[in-house]
Amino acid sequence: MNLSEINWDPNAAGTWPLAVKAAVIFVVCASVAGAGVYLDTLDQIAALEAVQQKETELRTTFEGKQAKAANLPDYQYQLTQIEASLDEMIKQMPTEAEVASLLVDISQTGLASGLEFKLFKPEAAVLKDFYYELPIKIEVTGKYEELGLFVSGLASLPRIVTIHDVDISPEEGKDGILKMKATVKTYNEAASTNPADVAKKKSKRGSKP
Repeated sequence: MNLSEINWDPNAAGTWPLAVKAAVIFVVCASVAGAGVYLDTLDQIAALEAVQQKETELRTTFEGKQAKAANLPDYQYQLTQIEASLDEMIKQMPTEAEVASLLVDISQTGLASGLEFKLFKPEAAVLKDFYYELPIKIEVTGKYEELGLFVSGLASLPRIVTIHDVDISPEEGKDGILKMKATVKTYNEAASTNPADVAKKKSKRGSKP
């Protein structure tokens, strides 16, 4: 078959050899199919992939929520326990009226342990989430076991008292005597509580005849 002898006029397509007709039909069909894939199917494939990805995300979210729902009684029990512990801690916070006596209790605990106070300085209250932190700077001297008794005594007070920023060093010129600098903290719900002010009021009352 000589291609140069074929009349390529589309109007004369009926006279083309069978092989040429088949090739032209194949090219036309392939072009139409390719155009269809490009113009329509590719978008559908992209949409399908997006839906599949969304399905995976939703499945993961569902499984997580299902696990939480299955453990809901345990979570509720834990929440009840946490709330009960928080209520108990709040009850152990000194009221505004009790702060002055608590300062005395802290001081008396140190003296009863055999320590000597070099510094006992209540500072301004520090506002936290739902309570006030009431810091007291202290500096005491004594033997190692006396320091241990003091810390143990603070832990056994009826109100919450914690000790922070502890710095222990030998007392100069005194064999076997240690010096401890620390910050003792208690806590209060009352917004108006300021241990420094309370200490000043207590000092004024004590100076009256």
